Amino acid sequence: MTAAPADERAPRVLIADDQTLIRTGFRLILTARGIEVVGEAADGAEAVAAACELRPDVVLMDIRMPTMDGLEATRRILRRTPDCRVLMLTTFDLDHYVYTALSVGASGFLLKDVTPEHLAAAVRLVDTGDALLAPSITRRLVERFASPSAPAQHADLAALTPRELEVRGLLGRGLSNAELAVELTLSEATVKSHVARIFAKLALRDRAQAVVLAYETGLVRPGDPGAGGSPAR
Repeated sequence: MTAAPADERAPRVLIADDQTLIRTGFRLILTARGIEVVGEAADGAEAVAAACELRPDVVLMDIRMPTMDGLEATRRILRRTPDCRVLMLTTFDLDHYVYTALSVGASGFLLKDVTPEHLAAAVRLVDTGDALLAPSITRRLVERFASPSAPAQHADLAALTPRELEVRGLLGRGLSNAELAVELTLSEATVKSHVARIFAKLALRDRAQAVVLAYETGLVRPGDPGAGGSPAR
């Protein structure tokens, strides 16, 4: 097992799951790897209260819980503590709850049979502000569950420059910063600056939300080049 490097700040984690054994197991895994577990919750209502009190960096959130499910708890937590990151826990790969979770602001999801190494790595990843899901997986989720109705409007789209709109479209197709740099003939540093400005203007927390928003606003549609399968090059 690997502890965090001495110069790396360990994220503070809240575990929300109605199964005591799951909470205990995840606590042991994380603490053994230098990640502090600041609290536990047995249902969504407890999770919201604990997140507001303890201000964790990351919440491991079970989707299905009594009293209040993980989706509603995530909505409330991110509304009250917007700097928090939420990783959804599920026993079902690619079920319809996952798309909803991404839409309300979750930074990704984990299956409950995740390996100890992957669990710790996932917590550290989302704590940096990145999304856990690979863009190709996110696209599959969005294409499967996004509403086929008229595209939604986003109030801040007008604030984007033409170049930022172009970058946003490619983000929605799942391109990494390196792939964006090649596609647009820009340096990676310039691409990172564009992406950061887009996230700030559109109040996006990570690339998973960027993909969801691209589909919901009609900028990317199922069947567009690069919108399914492998990322566009």
